[in-house]
Amino acid sequence: MTDRIRTDLASEAYTRLGDEASALEGAALRQETLFGLPLLSLTVTSESAAARLGKPAGRYYTLSLPAHPRRAEDGFEGLARAAAALIRRCGVPEGGGVLVAALGNPDITPDALGPLCASQLLVTRHLKQQDETAWRAFAPVSLIRPGVLGTSGVESAEQIRALCRCVRPELVIVVDALAGAEAAALCRSLQVCDSGISPGAGVCNDRARIDRAYLGVPVTAVGVPTVTDAAPGLFVTPRDIDSAVRECARVVAYGINLALHPGLTLGDIDALVG
Repeated sequence: MTDRIRTDLASEAYTRLGDEASALEGAALRQETLFGLPLLSLTVTSESAAARLGKPAGRYYTLSLPAHPRRAEDGFEGLARAAAALIRRCGVPEGGGVLVAALGNPDITPDALGPLCASQLLVTRHLKQQDETAWRAFAPVSLIRPGVLGTSGVESAEQIRALCRCVRPELVIVVDALAGAEAAALCRSLQVCDSGISPGAGVCNDRARIDRAYLGVPVTAVGVPTVTDAAPGLFVTPRDIDSAVRECARVVAYGINLALHPGLTLGDIDALVG
């Protein structure tokens, strides 16, 4: 990664190259608007560009979020539908099974995005197996909360791969908290990509990479930056991280629900997740 700046956001890695970025072959950044929200779309197609950016080849979408995207506010539906649209851009199987992997440590607030998201996901695989007709409007979705290596003794990637062999999903969606380079982007950006994820890479705690090569199925990674590097061994997070990570987790969860069950409304999801 350029200048060894630690960030999980591909758009930050690209823009920090400055003038060099425009001459980088195999990487193209495009600005657009999605549901009224600013969106940066980065496509990395060459190994040289991937090496310079420190990111694998793939499609990366960075959506700008407003501060405190509360469910009760009118703009929440646009946020959730934008997240859903980006997940669908990365590819969603029509009628096929999806495994959602909610990474992170629920006891450490900046790392709790995945677990908080998991509590608001519609898990339907077992229901469809019991009564396909009654649940025909839903995709078969299963969920794993692998925790962290320190509490389970097993790498998240290993747990996910083992479960993939059992449930045989056509897609894995991984949700995890990220590290960013810019403090202003913390809990204000949502990244969706089709290249997988290296848990802990942004905070110098790289774990086994979770991607198509390892799992044997496509992997879409969804994350929000919650910490930034302040000094060697020191990371900072917003002072309102407790509420901010909960609000972001709800956006991610509703986005996944809408992407996988497109016939639902936000009201339907409210009723189903309580």
